[in-house]
Amino acid sequence: MESLGEALRRMPPIKGLGNAEEITKQVLNDPLVVMLRSRYPGLDESVLRANLNRLYQMTKEYRACKECPGLTNCPNDMQGHSTGINCVQVGGQWQLNDYKTACSKWTANEQQQLIRRRITSFYVDETVFGEQYAESEMIKLDANRAIAVNQLQNYVHTTINHGLQKQGLYLKGDFGTGKTYMAGYLLQKLATAGYSGVIVYMPEFVEDAKALMFEPQKLRETITLMKDADLLVFDDIGAENLTPWVRDHVLGAILNHRMNRKPTFYTSNHDLDDLEKHFSFTHKEGEEMHKGQRLMDRVRPFVDVVHVRGRNHRGS
Repeated sequence: MESLGEALRRMPPIKGLGNAEEITKQVLNDPLVVMLRSRYPGLDESVLRANLNRLYQMTKEYRACKECPGLTNCPNDMQGHSTGINCVQVGGQWQLNDYKTACSKWTANEQQQLIRRRITSFYVDETVFGEQYAESEMIKLDANRAIAVNQLQNYVHTTINHGLQKQGLYLKGDFGTGKTYMAGYLLQKLATAGYSGVIVYMPEFVEDAKALMFEPQKLRETITLMKDADLLVFDDIGAENLTPWVRDHVLGAILNHRMNRKPTFYTSNHDLDDLEKHFSFTHKEGEEMHKGQRLMDRVRPFVDVVHVRGRNHRGS
């Protein structure tokens, strides 16, 4: 934001009138200053001239806000804020104090950042959480998923009105039908209501969990985060290459802690029976039906299945 001194240096000389006096007249005759004087009739010109820098800043930033170029390109001294003036009498003398007021764009951005800070993602594209979700738009994009969108919307409303649920959701659908997008919608809406969330892309997480065997402190912190989050989403579960250790000591430990406490959500191309078969087989140990069933006992009773129907939207 240009200062009064810079404005004086930039302004060409005016015959018979110094730069300072010309700018002073412009500031004192500005509608905002005229309005300030009408609100405080006791203000005399000497007080205004003594506070010309503050008045200039106020009028300059007000005009910048009227022609707002967007938050990123905000020219004001403090991004997303404009200068205001209040007047007080101290010992019979008027004093002018300036203050900063946040604009609606700044407030909206701060709210969005606060929501985003409540959501932790592991290996999931974070642009998902910058979306401005609207149920009508999700349905308009593909009417075949209207039932699924309505189920999620009902879940969100129930949680907001009645508190955190113990039951989660299992979003089952074909490739590209928008399951991850819908999980992002769920997390963002509930983060707005104050709930913390974690979303984990399972194929990459499982590979990293294997490596974290040798970093027990980091592994412990990661598992604790997933255990304690209000909302946990396992994205694309069933697509990972499980080892017995990850299945029994990582995934099993997380689900064992959360069941009957906090909701866990899943997106998958598999139905629940196929997921149980997936959990029952590892390349290291082969088929262990009881291990798969044991893990599914921590999944199946604690989810309602949501069938996400529609066409493949990837690349469209």
